[in-house]
Amino acid sequence: MAQTPVRIALLGAESTGKTSLAQALATHMRAQGKTVAVIPEVLREWCEREQRTPRPQEQMPIAKEQEHRVDQAAPEHDIVITDTTALMVAIYSAMLFEDGSLYRFALARQRGYDFTLLTGLDLPWVADGLQRDGPHVREPVDTLIRQCLGDAGVPYRVVYGSGPERCINALAAIDAQAAPAGIARPWKWTCEKCSDPQCEHRLFTGLRG
Repeated sequence: MAQTPVRIALLGAESTGKTSLAQALATHMRAQGKTVAVIPEVLREWCEREQRTPRPQEQMPIAKEQEHRVDQAAPEHDIVITDTTALMVAIYSAMLFEDGSLYRFALARQRGYDFTLLTGLDLPWVADGLQRDGPHVREPVDTLIRQCLGDAGVPYRVVYGSGPERCINALAAIDAQAAPAGIARPWKWTCEKCSDPQCEHRLFTGLRG
């Protein structure tokens, strides 16, 4: 296990493949012998449990719980991948309730991640019953995420593509962000061409394993 675990944050509007990407990245990295924790979205769990969306005063506890789970997992793993962060809770709270009080906490936490990946809007929107508002919400949310990260000076990369291609592009994005930041990566990824067939073949093999 690495002395300092690598923390990867996935951000994105609803129905942009964050959960699938988190699992694909974890599969790839575990195939290289790394211990990987995937932290699910606490807001989704909360909505499913309570069968409603949270009220304004319930937003901060959800945001803090999301980050708490990351902190809990970090000491026991080489890599922690979180399927959203407190920043997404802050953005939704600001949009729904005009409450920007979560931003300070959320952005402070976001700066602590080694890599921030934003999932693009190229995937089709899919309804899930309780939590998702509709495809019209995705673009404003995407805009707010970019604005928040930009204003806070948090570096990020946008990931596009469907199926295994999305994971390949995410790995390449992490690689591109790591070198300038001087971050040591506990996995092997050297490809400079995301669409290289041999790289895709290796990824398919890793996902099947």
